[in-house]
Amino acid sequence: MGEHETRTQPQKTPQGQALVVAISSRALFDLDESHRIFESEGVERYADYQIQHEDDLLKPGIAFPLVKKLLALNDGNTGHAGVEVVLLSRNSADTGLRIFNTIEHYDLNIVRAAFTNGVSPHLYMQPFGVHLFLSAHGDDVRAALEAGHAAATLMPSAIRQDTTTQLRIAFDGDAVLFSDEAEQVYQRDGLDAFTSSEKNAAAHPLTAGPFKPVLQAIHEIQSAYPIADNPIRTALVTARSAPAHKRVILTLREWGIRIDESLFLGGRSKGEFLKAFGADIFFDDQQVHVESSREHVATGHVPHGVTNRNEN
Repeated sequence: MGEHETRTQPQKTPQGQALVVAISSRALFDLDESHRIFESEGVERYADYQIQHEDDLLKPGIAFPLVKKLLALNDGNTGHAGVEVVLLSRNSADTGLRIFNTIEHYDLNIVRAAFTNGVSPHLYMQPFGVHLFLSAHGDDVRAALEAGHAAATLMPSAIRQDTTTQLRIAFDGDAVLFSDEAEQVYQRDGLDAFTSSEKNAAAHPLTAGPFKPVLQAIHEIQSAYPIADNPIRTALVTARSAPAHKRVILTLREWGIRIDESLFLGGRSKGEFLKAFGADIFFDDQQVHVESSREHVATGHVPHGVTNRNEN
């Protein structure tokens, strides 16, 4: 057992801890048929169905290409702390056997899992050291965010045809990388007040949002490679425009975190820009941007901040 653990754990280095991403089974694989049975016929019929089909392989889900690229970062490791993917599933271990059979088939190096049999698995994020939780279950994502963890609900999205090995991740700013303090001003007082407030506060860094630790861990991996030949490329894709851009730039500088591309769209729809960037995944808190982006790239909704507080 000790030898097996040495082989499967990402290498720890003085440069930081491994980036740990937790994924739900419905995000990793296409479980739509099974979920329909669960919704229409109940948990017992669902369990029977999964056991009867446990040797039938599942098709890849929305997050499958992302997970493949994340795990590939451990190949030929050049000195960064590595990446680990953990399965967090509402299945029981019994019904989850089909999932692990499929993981083995696709040769995914996922060896740690929590099967909670209907209970929200976000409770195991901290013990596993998880930076980011991706799930198809919105309530679990909200619970994770309320507990102070980065999490996103993976939406039904376009599967982008990708011929590159580089991992490309895009983030919204307010309420995702940053707190929603500026968005609160916009929602309460309008665009002019927001612009004036951000201009006056440009020299004061924004406080961190739920995804700052994720970006920090990604930055540490990127730092092990030259900029011109890096396996990860990041982008900030925000509705902000000048002069509200200055505070964002100075905040990232204060954090000591590099963003490869920064797109200040001034309210333009984000979808086409994310397609042009070639995002493997995009994270945003606002449904209007989620709807635009998921037509082109895999998209995670982050139900955090003032724009989500009155939603169920």
